[in-house]
Amino acid sequence: MIASILGKMILYYGEDVRRINHALKVYGFARCIARQEKLSEKEILIVEIASVLHDIGIKEAERKYNSSSGKYQEVEGPPVARELLDGMNIEPQMLERVCYLIGNHHSYQKIDGLDFQILVEADFLVNVFENEMPAHSIEAVKKRYFKTETGGKFLENMYLRK
Repeated sequence: MIASILGKMILYYGEDVRRINHALKVYGFARCIARQEKLSEKEILIVEIASVLHDIGIKEAERKYNSSSGKYQEVEGPPVARELLDGMNIEPQMLERVCYLIGNHHSYQKIDGLDFQILVEADFLVNVFENEMPAHSIEAVKKRYFKTETGGKFLENMYLRK
């Protein structure tokens, strides 16, 4: 199933290689953190699907609002995700959770579960690098947003080792 969703995401983004690579990197970190943190197989699948499609609303946000702002991604992401996931035989409850994560992944105050926490941490692990974040900002992100042992270790090891 994940391979099919990855394929749909890649085709959806087309020539936008930067966004394809971003999604693949977030997926890789999210998958690893979810397994290290011992989520159930169902929770891992939710994290994997949401991580692949977390920014899927960005094209519509840019088209409709001329902006890639997180708030617009959150609005536009769930309908696009539903369309891409149509016919994938995903349980309705799982689909709702995936869409909730996609529709709130920039609203950190709404983190309400380990699946959501892992998605946020995986996205930060990639964004820190892609945005060339300075060390003092990384420290602040770690303190404020990182809660899992695995995500914290990854962030520390990758960006904060002296």
